[in-house]
Amino acid sequence: PVKNPGVYEITLGTPLMTLINELCGGMADGKKLRGIIPGGSSVPILTAKECETANMDFESMAEHKTMLGSGAVIVLSEDTDIVETTFRLAEFYAHESCGQCTPCREGTHWVAGLLHKIKDGHGTKKDLDLILSLTVNMEGGTTICPLADACVGAVRPTIEKYKEEFEARLTTDDKKNVA
Repeated sequence: PVKNPGVYEITLGTPLMTLINELCGGMADGKKLRGIIPGGSSVPILTAKECETANMDFESMAEHKTMLGSGAVIVLSEDTDIVETTFRLAEFYAHESCGQCTPCREGTHWVAGLLHKIKDGHGTKKDLDLILSLTVNMEGGTTICPLADACVGAVRPTIEKYKEEFEARLTTDDKKNVA
């Protein structure tokens, strides 16, 4: 989505939009910025508006309720399907779960399955609410490793910040709401 993707070493505190517009050359093909995942797939997403005031440092990321994480910046353009992207991230975490801890083993697979239903237009409001409920039970030290927390970081903030896009995919036909 950017003109010059690559690996960049920047000074801590560099404005996020300086990274995107100056080092990366701006958005490719005249597309608009939709959002950025600033520290790899496990950290909460920033909307385009939030990116305007975010700096690449720990304090700024904390103020925006996200993290620098691995430092891998994932840029999403206006044509990125947020629901599809969130499903793919959840699917990754479900695949990577070793299965030892119940909240992760069950939670990641349930979240991915429910997102798949929503993505395909078969999910309901109850499914979306269930995802949010599941993520509460998957975080905060309920597992041995942080994989479940990583899934939560990728999923819940994205649903909260782009809720209208998820709701647009929901059906009101309960007959389609079969797991």
